[in-house]
Amino acid sequence: MGAVPAQVVHVDSPTEQRNPRTTDIDQMSTAGILALINAEDTRVPRAVQAALPQLATAVDYATEALRGGHRVHYVGAGTSGRLAVLDAAELIPTFNVPPDWFVAHHAGGERALRHPVENAEDDASAGAAELNSTVNAGDFVLGLTASGRTPYVLGALQAAKRRGARTGLVSGNPDAVVPPEVDVLITVDTGPEAIAGSTRMKAGTAQKIVLTAFSTATLVKLGRTYSNLMVSMRATNAKLRGRTLRILREATGMSTQDCDEALTKASGDLKVALVHLLAGVDVEVAIEALDAANGHVRDALESVRAQAC
Repeated sequence: MGAVPAQVVHVDSPTEQRNPRTTDIDQMSTAGILALINAEDTRVPRAVQAALPQLATAVDYATEALRGGHRVHYVGAGTSGRLAVLDAAELIPTFNVPPDWFVAHHAGGERALRHPVENAEDDASAGAAELNSTVNAGDFVLGLTASGRTPYVLGALQAAKRRGARTGLVSGNPDAVVPPEVDVLITVDTGPEAIAGSTRMKAGTAQKIVLTAFSTATLVKLGRTYSNLMVSMRATNAKLRGRTLRILREATGMSTQDCDEALTKASGDLKVALVHLLAGVDVEVAIEALDAANGHVRDALESVRAQAC
């Protein structure tokens, strides 16, 4: 049987169009199907790369919000919302951030994380109500939608803007109308999906990459790392103590015994132990330097060393 002819479908979002490269996917071997999906996936990083300037603006907005004592909100529906919840949840153990720094809002609520909730994404008023009750002036709100026009997300962004928050939108649709309440538009054009309309594929992969880069860059700028090491965790159990000990040894080049003693003196606070060892100062001085540097290890080290000169 010949290939099913691809037809041009005039719709708003490229993700809904039929992909001319995958029309024979249902006639392929298992290896062929996987190779074809993988070939489509390789297009995602380039699409994200094209949006890096706009993503950088969003990172700066988020950094400014968190430095000012405000919050970052994610808003999404379906795959977008689930990815947002995942990213926000993973930041707590990775960077030891307070649980209210990054807040994810998912159309349909907690039930929709596991089960489809009919019409939840089409309810702009629900999105507006959700953000009206949680967003404050000075916050940054990042909406995510493959189509660029999900009502729940757009309703939430409208409400957030009215309340004085800055807003951003991650969209997979370069042809979607840009809502006036969006301060920064991050368009990641991954094109037609391998399976038409299945935005859990390339569009979802792109959103995962964007979210991971966005939150990681924001927290690096906020001093939650030293070099490329996670140093904001606290050793509250044996597993974490082992991890912090390894990180401390890697960062300082000192012995296990010296690092273990430093962690004990620092009550398990890895940043304090790090400044204590690298600057050769008492724990109390390390704590004061970190407080003055808003938790930035490098800034604290520079301050302590400058005072010693």
